[in-house]
Amino acid sequence: MTRIIIDESSLIALGREVIDIETRAVAALRDRVDESFVQACRLLLDCRGRIVVTGMGKSGHIGGKIAATLASTGNPAFFVHPGEAGHGDLGMITREDTVLALSNSGETPEILTILPMLKRLGIPLVAMTGARESTLAREASVHLDVRVVQEACPLGLAPTSSTTAALVMGDALAVSLLKSKGFTRDDFARSHPGGRLGKRLLLKTGDLMHSGSELPSVGEQALVREALIEMTAKKLGMTAIVDRNNFVKGIFTDGDLRRMFDKTECDVHTTRIQDVMTANCATISPEMMAAEALQKMEQKKITVLLVTDAQNRLIGALHMHDLLLAGVV
Repeated sequence: MTRIIIDESSLIALGREVIDIETRAVAALRDRVDESFVQACRLLLDCRGRIVVTGMGKSGHIGGKIAATLASTGNPAFFVHPGEAGHGDLGMITREDTVLALSNSGETPEILTILPMLKRLGIPLVAMTGARESTLAREASVHLDVRVVQEACPLGLAPTSSTTAALVMGDALAVSLLKSKGFTRDDFARSHPGGRLGKRLLLKTGDLMHSGSELPSVGEQALVREALIEMTAKKLGMTAIVDRNNFVKGIFTDGDLRRMFDKTECDVHTTRIQDVMTANCATISPEMMAAEALQKMEQKKITVLLVTDAQNRLIGALHMHDLLLAGVV
């Protein structure tokens, strides 16, 4: 193999050409989302067991990703290597399952070897191939046509456009099933409890808020000096202002303190907090998602929200730092 020196402009042109070829391959799939696609969706929706995805080589890699996407969007699915299936792993597939098989040629020997057993068990088979007249396409319960006119590989050998087309068709199936099942954000969160994504979807304001003895608050008749002592003790850079029944009347923050000194000659020892607080402050429910709280803070350009019950009674406070520490930001 002789290395060829390619200049910068040629490399850019080659990269763009690959993207153009694969874009055309994906665009061509649109007209093939037809009655066969509907039948495939219905077979997968009616599956009482698991969706078993299989494929060899690069098709196998794409099949693994499709299986993972199906599983994370509410459809029990897993990948089985067809070579291993022919040597014992076929026992993982039950009569309640549905098989999704990927093969660009439709003649992959390892997949064809297990076809008779799938037929004997009466297992529905959805085939995704680039050859409508292939053995796999003919034997399948439903065939999805993912043929491409041209591989992006200049030799026409390495699976490129064909694997991209199969991946996109797999995503089309997964999203269609997701919508058909009424899969929600909460359902998705339960499938992704770990990492930043799960935290953004699962955590609620009530899980992160400061409450009880950590919650800074003073009465509306308190002096500014008392409010400052409370703010310093609780270390949230603010204090809630409440009436005798704990209903929120306002908030006093570090920013309010600076503005107070900019505008007047207020004496912290004699000025009432109700005269300098921010009334009608932003509040949030403890049931609201932490990600929604973050969005509200960003919209209002604030760093803290008071948490209240349905009657606007103070029950907590949420600071931007709490969202940062929890990995929501």
